[in-house]
Amino acid sequence: MPQNIAVAYVHPTDAAQAKRIANKWKLPYIGDRQAASKHSDLTFLLQVNDQCLELCKLDEPKLGAIKVDFVDGAVAHRRKFGGGRGQDIAKAIGLKHGFSPHVLDATAGLGRDGFLLAGLGCKVTLMERMPIVAALLEDGLERGKLNSEIGQLITNNLTLIKSSLIGDIELAQQPDVIYLDPMYPHREKSALVKKEMRVFQSLVGEDLDADDLLAPALALAKYRVVVKRPSYAPPLADKKPSTSIKMKKNRFDVYVNLAIPKAKG
Repeated sequence: MPQNIAVAYVHPTDAAQAKRIANKWKLPYIGDRQAASKHSDLTFLLQVNDQCLELCKLDEPKLGAIKVDFVDGAVAHRRKFGGGRGQDIAKAIGLKHGFSPHVLDATAGLGRDGFLLAGLGCKVTLMERMPIVAALLEDGLERGKLNSEIGQLITNNLTLIKSSLIGDIELAQQPDVIYLDPMYPHREKSALVKKEMRVFQSLVGEDLDADDLLAPALALAKYRVVVKRPSYAPPLADKKPSTSIKMKKNRFDVYVNLAIPKAKG
């Protein structure tokens, strides 16, 4: 866990929640957000703002706060208007009429792809090894459960687990599909990296052991492993996929273990 991060509240009514989060994730608690200015060693702040957990990079305030929001914004729009089971990610996962796989999203991040797959009918287990990101994700899920439109969807189809190693998953919970979307170093001359990527890479560094994810995923997945990659990046662990679904900036590399069952009926 990085030593340059603490937990605070924006409004006094959020103090109890901020204390609970600090205790749960074993992070220092500094009380009021304004106290951050007294801690020159702090670079990041997890703040509770109107019962919503946010991550701020203190030395780049213009970046704004990062939070997980499944109710409004781009994630909600994608769920409603993204194209349903006709989307490339749905094809890569193997969604078809009569078959909605159990998916382990082993690099869940802020949960966007996992939430999308849950909305398409999959049971999704979310795994995120960065505790700070897991804290944001858990907070977003808990707030989402309170929403009348998506609360039941999250409760029924999304589970966040604390394990951070694919190999720790018991065979009794063996997923049909494992989905991997590891962070990838962006090209020096590429467009400005998205806000979240900039913050996370400065928080924990680059995902240098991403290649190590593939072998345990292939050993555990019942039917296939799907890896999201930038279009210019080599395959994970330089292992050629069974097939690839190519998009403008990214692609899905699909490693087939067994044929997905034929649809019933």
